[in-house]
Formats: sequence, structure tokens, C-alpha cells
Amino acid sequence: MTDHAHAKEQAAFWSIVASAVLTLGKLVAGLLSGSLALISEAGHGLLDTGATILTYFAVKAADKPADDEHHYGHGKIEAVAALVETGLLMVLAVYVLFEASRRLMGEPAQVEATPLAFAVLVVSIVVDIFRYRALTKVAKETKSDALAADALHFSSDLVSSSLVLIGLLATHFGFKQGDTVAAIGVAIFIGIAGVRLGRRTIDTLVDAAPAGAAERVRAAVEAVPGVVVVKSIRVRPVGAQVFCEVLVGVARMLPLERVIAIKEKIAAAVAGEIEGASVVVTADPVTLDDETVLERVLLIAARRRVPVHHVTVQDLGGRRAVSLDIEVDSRMSLGAAHGIASKFEAALKEEFGPDTEVDTHIEPLVTANLEGRDVDGQRLEGIRDSLVRHAAQIGTITDVHSVRVRETGHGLVVNYHCRVDPALTVSVVHELVDRLEQLVRTDCPEILRIVSHTEPVKAMV
Repeated sequence: MTDHAHAKEQAAFWSIVASAVLTLGKLVAGLLSGSLALISEAGHGLLDTGATILTYFAVKAADKPADDEHHYGHGKIEAVAALVETGLLMVLAVYVLFEASRRLMGEPAQVEATPLAFAVLVVSIVVDIFRYRALTKVAKETKSDALAADALHFSSDLVSSSLVLIGLLATHFGFKQGDTVAAIGVAIFIGIAGVRLGRRTIDTLVDAAPAGAAERVRAAVEAVPGVVVVKSIRVRPVGAQVFCEVLVGVARMLPLERVIAIKEKIAAAVAGEIEGASVVVTADPVTLDDETVLERVLLIAARRRVPVHHVTVQDLGGRRAVSLDIEVDSRMSLGAAHGIASKFEAALKEEFGPDTEVDTHIEPLVTANLEGRDVDGQRLEGIRDSLVRHAAQIGTITDVHSVRVRETGHGLVVNYHCRVDPALTVSVVHELVDRLEQLVRTDCPEILRIVSHTEPVKAMV
């Protein structure tokens, strides 16, 4: 059992004891004195005793953990108990008001203001003061609806007991209807307590968010970097726990790891704003205004797991044309490859609009792991010489080094490094190494792939 659960049960138990003792004292004093107000208070106390017994069992049940039938726990059992208390209070208020009105219309009842009646009322007021303070403290610490309902009861008991005491004093000094008027006051305050408790209980049962909670959560979420928009926030208390559901929009370009990190920061921010909150964060991808066409194309390619390159975008007087190369498994049939390309083109048109002109060029991609081995020294030297000779012929590519040649079941794979002028653009460098690759392939047609790593020419010291 948690410390909060133990504190709630102890508070509820001693509340039962206090209610039972005070109710018995008020009933005996009321019957001996004939005071309707005091008897009404005894009835109120009897209901309080029943309510505190209900509260005791409610707080025990409410602390049970969530299960397959109660996914949000059992916290609302306390609200149900508080609702029952509300009904009992309203019934008692109506009865007392009816009986007091009947006495006002007839002959004044004979009421004897006995010392016992005064003593019982004074003790009741003192006990209620301590009981109200203790229950309020525990209710706030544990966020218990049922204990808060008990505390509200006893705050009204303070007022009603004081009214009964004033009524008995008025009767003692000759005002014969003083007790009846006090009983009406008791009925009114019982009714007020019932309305206040009922409003709070109904708010809990219909999942009304705590005042200002949604605004505080929204401010905390909006302050988290990476959140583009806060779409919705739902906050609802269930017993001592508060459940928060947050829906945000994040840039759809973000990788999954970044989105997860943003969600974790949101949950931490909300938990820091509302203590003990259970937070569920959902992130929807949103399109940003500053996304480029290339970024959007690459995003669709990543989602469909289609490697692409050489993306070209043209604006044709209000229309857009997109052309690109897609890579598919080199062993795939043309029919299957064309199906992949067609679906990718359809996805691009869905993104950019049906009037977009889309053309794809299908290129082979060796996706399987290739088993290879280093070629002999003679073959390696032959391919290295070919690279150096044709690089010199081109004239811009220099310092061919780190040449490696591996033989696979599909052909030779060649890797090499070279240097070029660092001022050249990437597109120019790409054309140069492509030309070198074509020339080397004329010398060695069995080459499957050539991978070049270009580096800037070293500065002269």
C-alpha cells in the first residue's frame, strides 16, 4: 500500500468514528430537548456516518491498479461515492425544510434548551473544526474526491451546528420559533453543500478538465523545440491521477528518432506542469511552407524505399515537370521494375498535383551482398594503369591512388581515390569521373562497377 493510500484510509476511518459518536450525541440531546434543529443535525450526522463509511470503502477500491476492464484505474469510484453523498444531502435538506415549514405554520414546538444540548453542539463544532482541517489536508495531498466531499460536508456541519446553537439560545431567551428558524438555516446550508459537492462530482464524472490545466499544458508543449503546431489537448482527472492526451504536428521531413525525442520532451514538459500526469503524445506529420521540391521528392522516395538520383525540376509556365533516375534490383524483370516506377510516379503526382509531368529513368542496382576476392597483381596493375592513363588524357583528374579491384560472380568491382581542383563544382567533377569510368570500361568490359572517391588537390606548401 502506498503512503497516499494509507493516509486516505486512516483519514476515512477516523472520520467514521467521529461521525458516529457525534451523531449519537446529537440524537440523544435532540430527543431530550425536543429541538427539531438538533434532531435534523442528528439526521445529517447519520447520513454523514453512512457517507464516511462509503468513503472508506471507496478510497480502498479507488487505489486498485488499472486492469483489463478498467484501463484508467478505479479512481472514479470516489466520484461515484461523492455523488451518492450528494443525493443523501439533498434528500435530508428537503425533509428538514418541509418539517420546519410545517412547524412554522402551526403552533411553536416545545423545545427545552438543556445543558446537554449545548454541550453536544459545542463539542461537535470543535471536532468538526479539527476534522475539516485534517480531511482537507489529506484530500489535497492525495487528490481524493471522496475525502474532499467529506471535508465539504464537515464545513457545512460547522455552519449548521452553529445555527442550531444560535437557535437554542434564541429559544432559551424566549423566541419560541428560534429552533425552527435555525432548522431552516440548517436545511439551506445542507442544500448548498449538496449543490457544491454535486457540481464538483459531476465535473469529475463527465471528464471536465481542471480549471486552467489545458492552457498550462498548451503553453508547455508549444515551448518544446520541433513542435510546429499543437492540434489538440485533452486533460481529464481520474481520482488522484490526471490523464493528458496531446496531439501535435511536426515536420514530416524529420527522421523517426527525432520525432520520438520530441515526444519524450513533450511528455516531460507536461509532467513538469501537472504533477503525476500520465501523458500520451501523438505526432502527426505536417507539410512546412519552406519545403523544396527536391526535399519532397526524396521524402516520398524514402517512404517507398526507392533509391533515386539526378532529380531535375522544371517550371513550365505554371506547370511543373519532374524527371529523375530510380534504381531497382538489376535481377528484376522490366515488367516488375516498370510497376515500381509507375507507382512512384503516381505518388509524385499525388504530392504535386495531377497536372505534374513526371518521367523516371530505371537504372539497375545490385542489392545483394556480393562475395568477392582480390584479383591477382597483374590484373590489378592493368586496371590501375588504365585509370592513370585515361586520367592523364582527361587532364583534370590527378593523383590516382588507393586502387582496389575485387572479383565477384557478377563482374569486377573497382574502387579508387583521385584528386581534382577544389574550385570545380560537384556536377563538373561528376562528369569527369563518369568520362574516366567509360574510358576504363573500354579497356576492361568485365567491370561491374567503378566507385570513385574524389578529393581536393592538396595545397602547395
